[in-house]
Amino acid sequence: MLKSLSIKNYALIDDLSVSFNNGLSIITGETGAGKSILVGGLSLILGKRADISVVKDVSKKCVIEAAFDVGNYNLKTIFNENEIDYETETIIRREILPSGKSRAFINDSPVNLNQLSIISGAIIDIHSQHQTLELTQNNFQFEVIDSISNNINLIEDYKNYLDLYNVKQKELEELIANRDQLIKTLDYNLFLVNEIESSSILSESLEALEQDQRNLANFNSIKEELVYSQQLLSDEKYGLITIMTNLKNSLKRLSESSNSYSILLDRFSSTLIEVDDISNEIENNLENLEENPGKLEEINSKLSSIHNLFRKHSVTRINELEEIYIKLNKSISTSENIDKKIEDTKGECEELMNKLNSKAEVIHNNRKDTIPTFISKIEEIIHDLGMKDAKFKIDINKQETFFSNGKDLIEFLFTANTGSDYKLLKQSASGGELSRIMLAIKSILANYRQLPTLMFDEIDTGVSGEISQKIGNIMKQMSRKMQIFTITHLPQIAAKGESHYKVLKTQEKGETITNMVKLNTQERVVEIATMLEGDNISSSAVAHAKQLLN
Repeated sequence: MLKSLSIKNYALIDDLSVSFNNGLSIITGETGAGKSILVGGLSLILGKRADISVVKDVSKKCVIEAAFDVGNYNLKTIFNENEIDYETETIIRREILPSGKSRAFINDSPVNLNQLSIISGAIIDIHSQHQTLELTQNNFQFEVIDSISNNINLIEDYKNYLDLYNVKQKELEELIANRDQLIKTLDYNLFLVNEIESSSILSESLEALEQDQRNLANFNSIKEELVYSQQLLSDEKYGLITIMTNLKNSLKRLSESSNSYSILLDRFSSTLIEVDDISNEIENNLENLEENPGKLEEINSKLSSIHNLFRKHSVTRINELEEIYIKLNKSISTSENIDKKIEDTKGECEELMNKLNSKAEVIHNNRKDTIPTFISKIEEIIHDLGMKDAKFKIDINKQETFFSNGKDLIEFLFTANTGSDYKLLKQSASGGELSRIMLAIKSILANYRQLPTLMFDEIDTGVSGEISQKIGNIMKQMSRKMQIFTITHLPQIAAKGESHYKVLKTQEKGETITNMVKLNTQERVVEIATMLEGDNISSSAVAHAKQLLN
């Protein structure tokens, strides 16, 4: 339900804040007082495109904020799907900046207009004569019949199967379209895989091969440096090891004469051990060094093959080539098994089609069974609303196509007069008739599912006092299950509300300002008497107003 509404710097509204109750709330006011401004502000909350022309003072931003209690609407899923924080008290805010840009927030999270429309549309619904045109649209007509026939969960299941079916159908189409191409590329992919396998490249270490190549290619220079290093270390007279051995012996003698040199001896002994180990390793490398032109040629050939494969596949590392090898094998497997894959996918499509047909049949039968009851109920209501000879007919025809909600086409047919042919509702009902039909449908729907807050914007235009009483009674009945607002000029309807708000214009500092106030009991009597008789109200008008209120 709508708990409060705040409008700042919008049209003729400077700063308006008002709180609301559940049940039936009446909004009245003279023509031109600004009731349409209120609806316009709420329409911005519902995602209507913003226009700088509605801003009262273009040097300041316009802010419209509404607080809703949404605890009973089961909206968590919708909030999650739109990645918006869910709060049982949800605050929707719309701002129009002086630059003309607008922005929207739900629970202080920025949202786009699509998200705003989805969330707010599930919370509040505004109906005017113009907006009742949705009654003539197939989506709404199906929504009505499916709500009454308890098809909602069935249709959700059907949609899940339909999504899977569409995915599988697309997969099948792609498989069939790609089959010839896959078969054409099979031989080439086999050649590429064999080429990679025969090179044994995937089991090689490129770094080790390149190191072996450098060692074999530089045999002479490596040997020369190793011999020279060995001489520097091991020469009997001037070699580093001989000199260091002599130094060690000297330090040993010093340590015998004084303990303070023992640490130096230990440190130097460790260094000599390390140098001696290096000398042995150089000697081993020299002994193991071999000149092998044949092996060098073999490594060069292998490296050449590797780099040719790198260039061919536009890679620089063996692991990248391995990824291509895996993809090629996958493509080969797909190519070799494409016919089986096509048959398996066809089988999956047929299985899903059977499930869809089964669900669609149940949905169709439920709709068909519901239609007579629905027609009976709606005709009873619209007859009470002054459309004495109006008749409804609903055609529902099964098709071969899978639609988003089953396999049916639906047509709401209507005739307002006895003996006249049935025609499509949009062709045969006037705006006033559509408004009363919409009210009747909403009153029926209120018995089957939780509807959002409803605001009726002068849908009672042009009806008589007797009919207005019945419209008011229907709204009163609906308000026991949901929050209802109605903007009206009819005193018979105004008297039905639990709460009554008046929209009025005032003059402040040379400016015309629109405001909205909640009326107490006495103020309601005066307002309804004024609606009955005009500004110069009589005692009989006051008495009549009290009678209506009672």
